[in-house]
Amino acid sequence: MKDVTNDVEQSFFEGLVRRDPNFVDALMPLAELYTKKGLHEKGLEVDERLSKLRPQDPVVHYNLACSFALCGKKEEAFRALERAIELGYDDFEHLKKDTDLKSLRGDPRFKSLLLTKK
Repeated sequence: MKDVTNDVEQSFFEGLVRRDPNFVDALMPLAELYTKKGLHEKGLEVDERLSKLRPQDPVVHYNLACSFALCGKKEEAFRALERAIELGYDDFEHLKKDTDLKSLRGDPRFKSLLLTKK
């Protein structure tokens, strides 16, 4: 049943975005749905669009980092994560546990980012 619900939600948000490609309040849940469904490339496309629409939003950049990491784009993920922190992202407890960032954890840059914690 959950898959059907997700499909209905996905269709709903895709419809809203077709009508207004810059509708942030539809793009954000759509990106999350794509990621939950394993459609990482589609999620990344939406997160990249969101980062252009909300360039100063730390959560948008954090989500972009997650999408890059899930797509195997490590360099881009670190850049987006650094940007998120510069913009004020500070939920380091979540960052440490977020499974979307699993591919980054073995890299020394990940530990270095955690040291930026204020």
